Amino acid sequence: MSIRILSTSPLIGPHIEDLGKEFPELRIAPYRSVEWTEALPGAQALVVLLSEPLAEIDLKPCANLKVIGTYSVGTNHLPRDYCDARGIRIVSTPGVLTDATADLALTLLMALTRRVREGDALVRSGEWKGWAPDLLLGSGLAGKTCGILGSGPIGRAFARRVRAMGMEVIFWDRGGTRGAVDLGAETVRRLPLDDLLRSSYVLSLHCPLTDRTRGLLNREKLALLPEGAFIINTARGGIMDEKAAIELLHAGRIGGAGLDVYENEPDIDPGWCAAPRTVLLPHLGSATRETREEMARLLCDGIRNILKSSGA
Repeated sequence: MSIRILSTSPLIGPHIEDLGKEFPELRIAPYRSVEWTEALPGAQALVVLLSEPLAEIDLKPCANLKVIGTYSVGTNHLPRDYCDARGIRIVSTPGVLTDATADLALTLLMALTRRVREGDALVRSGEWKGWAPDLLLGSGLAGKTCGILGSGPIGRAFARRVRAMGMEVIFWDRGGTRGAVDLGAETVRRLPLDDLLRSSYVLSLHCPLTDRTRGLLNREKLALLPEGAFIINTARGGIMDEKAAIELLHAGRIGGAGLDVYENEPDIDPGWCAAPRTVLLPHLGSATRETREEMARLLCDGIRNILKSSGA
């Protein structure tokens, strides 16, 4: 029987096409298009993007399905329990986007604290009158405390970056508060969430979206941050109560928010576009050519191995 790999889009680099040559036939059809829906029953491997959730009802016609590959680290858009029950394997792309995402989180932090967006807009407006002592004063970071939610590879990579800038780092993660987080050259403390929030001049989110972390930063938790604190989110939008954060920005309680991810993206809360002191990016965490091509390679290698091991 020929292998049909059904992908919702081409990937960066040659890897998906090479996989299709090895396991014909490859079909590329837009997510939820008529062509995609008609091809589902014969698919043995699916490739989807992070923005393309699958439900049980999508997979019930897929009698031959052996593996789903998602072009992302996160898998919260896939029905994991259902896949486990049916023996459908899931392949994602962890590890390869650590540096790219940590770099982007640092970019958001610097853009916020040094008011890059406002400065760029001023120059483009033609209204800039020249250097002035009080022009767009920002905030220094050396000596300030950065609280990081999640001590996985991206959280630790971001910690090393802000430590190099002279910031103090503290962690919270789902594993509890015991033990230190190893950054290689040093270790730093884990704290209970409330203690971390009260101490964080900068709060950066790097934990996955799970049942435990969904809504973790509710209104009550956000109110624990020091007045003027900055929030960076390159993890998932559902971790934070966005309406509460927007209200705290308008009230001046939060000093700024730099976001690359949103709840229900791309249909973001319009309040973000009107909120002051924000930098808003369209989910660019892994968006370097090198990273996206390596993600494609890792994804296709995983699918290849599963199809071969299944005897398909």
